[in-house]
Formats: sequence, C-alpha cells, structure tokens
Amino acid sequence: QGEYVESGGGLVQPGGSLRLSCTRSGGTVDYGIGWFRQAPGKERLGGSCINRASRLTYFVDSVKGRFTISYDSAMNTVYLQMNSLKAEDPATYYCAAVPCYAQAMGPGREWGQGTQVTVSS
Repeated sequence: QGEYVESGGGLVQPGGSLRLSCTRSGGTVDYGIGWFRQAPGKERLGGSCINRASRLTYFVDSVKGRFTISYDSAMNTVYLQMNSLKAEDPATYYCAAVPCYAQAMGPGREWGQGTQVTVSS
C-alpha cells in the first residue's frame, strides 16, 4: 500500500475557507481516515475522522460546526472542508489511518507529509 498524500493547504484570511484533500498513492485509503494538526512547538492533535464504509464521522469540539469531512470513492480521497477559520487553526495538517468512532478517534498510523494552513489578514 502506498503512502498518504495531503494537499490543499495555503494562506487564508480569518473567516475564510479551505478544503484539504487526503489520498493514497498506489492503494485505497483505509476504512478509517483522520485529520490531525500540529502547530509549531505543540503536540499533534486529532481533529476529525470518517469511516468510509459507514460514513460515520467524528469532530473534536474545537472544530465542530466549522469543519466537515467527506469521502469520495471515485477519487479515493477524503476531504476536510474548513470554514470560518480562526487564529487558532493555523498548523500543519496531516491525514492518517485511524480507528474512527462516533465519540472518539484513535491514534493515527501511516502518516502523510502534511499540508500547511496559515490564517492571517
């Protein structure tokens, strides 16, 4: 199986939106895919996940209502739509295979290289 590849990061103004993509080179993405983020000097934290078979999704409180996650089987891609971006959202965003549950997401494995999100006016 190939590695995960993230894309879609960039610079956006506060209140703006970005859509991140996570796909897998040379293979189908795992059943559970999660998005994590890591700001400079801080630990990597989970934010959202999806089970591509059941379409079950999970969000941490800090992004609930602002972020959505989806899976496109034709594109073999998981998307993270980020709206109403705030000053606390800038980080490197990573996708990874995870156990995804309705109330939590498990630890990640098979990490991608990440994509940078910057929020600035």
